[in-house]
Amino acid sequence: MELQPEIKEQLILKNINQFKAYLRGDIDGFTQYWADNIICHGTAKGESFRNKVSAKEFYSKTLDQVVDVLKIEHKHSEVVDFGHYCILNDDIEFYMQEGDKWILVYDIPARLTTVWSQIEGEWLQTHIHCSFPDINTTEGEQFNYQNVKDENAKLKLAVDQRTAELNQSLKNLMATQVQLIHSEKMASLGELTAGIAHEIQNPLNFVNNFADVNVELIEELETEANKGNLEEVKLLAKDIKENETKITHHGKRADAIVKNMLQHSRKTSGQKEPTDINALADEYLRLAYHGLRAKNIDFNATMKTDFDESIGEIKIIPQDIGRVILNLITNAFYAVNEKSKQGIADYDPTVSVVTKKVNHQVEIRVTDNGNGIPPNILDKIFQPFFTTKPTGQGTGLGLSLSYDFVKAHRGELKVETEEGEGSTFIIELPTV
Repeated sequence: MELQPEIKEQLILKNINQFKAYLRGDIDGFTQYWADNIICHGTAKGESFRNKVSAKEFYSKTLDQVVDVLKIEHKHSEVVDFGHYCILNDDIEFYMQEGDKWILVYDIPARLTTVWSQIEGEWLQTHIHCSFPDINTTEGEQFNYQNVKDENAKLKLAVDQRTAELNQSLKNLMATQVQLIHSEKMASLGELTAGIAHEIQNPLNFVNNFADVNVELIEELETEANKGNLEEVKLLAKDIKENETKITHHGKRADAIVKNMLQHSRKTSGQKEPTDINALADEYLRLAYHGLRAKNIDFNATMKTDFDESIGEIKIIPQDIGRVILNLITNAFYAVNEKSKQGIADYDPTVSVVTKKVNHQVEIRVTDNGNGIPPNILDKIFQPFFTTKPTGQGTGLGLSLSYDFVKAHRGELKVETEEGEGSTFIIELPTV
């Protein structure tokens, strides 16, 4: 006779509830459905019994190992019906308490197999067999959870040690990164040294010239004053005043150059500030050019600019974006200089810097008509330490740091190139 579905459900529920009673320490609840001649087989050595009394005595001794230590989660049940008796196969997951967390003891569920028989009109268990995956317990142990706890403790210790090692490695890498950034910054500043000297020399020449002229004018003024020639004195005084205005103008120009270079060399504040991107690009274009001219007097290049005046000021970290622009311009001059050495007829080395406002972003394009970038290395140019320059002429960090600086501004750094024709590096920066 086939079991009714409700009977199957009752037996499944009884099976689970009695096991939960065991984990609560309720030995009577655990054994209430056992037949007197029940046969029990467990996982521990000697865990094999042929009657309820001896089995109950054994499991009573194991309660301290499971109460408040283990809990179960029922995963699946299968009932095999044989009429007056049936076999229940339950897949159960065991969890062990570790601190305030419950940890799965085994990767696969344990299998609890029970045989239920009708005895004097009541369904009782006549056979129990529980098996665990890959377990090796000793006599007196129903669950080998202590080994699991020990292994977890060893694993946690190993993880903690490895984490500490990785944290130290991270600190070392961060310190190295700071040193490398500083080295690259100083290298780029070194590229500018000659250009800075040239840029400062121009306003200083004006200052010296106008100062010399004023000395002569003051001597004339004194002479005319002694003669009582008031009109001539006024004219001379006006000339002196105009020259002083020019001296002040060129003095401030030299002061601005020095301040910009100090800003370039010092540690970035990390704060964005309104910046005239056109002025920044123009400044570094001239400094980079004169820097290269100072190292190679035979070098000449055409410089072209096309600045979109509608851009105005945008919020950036000027030191960082300044370094990006400087790096791209310096690379562009290097590229056209290398190509000029090839003796190509009618070659006019040209570097152009163009700014343009496009929707809600600003584009800064640095273009050269050098040799371009070979396709086989194009995907490597933004990698740290990659350089095509000879040993000692490049750190290999310029484009890598430039890429990071632009990304930190939520921007993009792209390149368009044609081998043999030149390259265009494009900085895209958001205006909002």
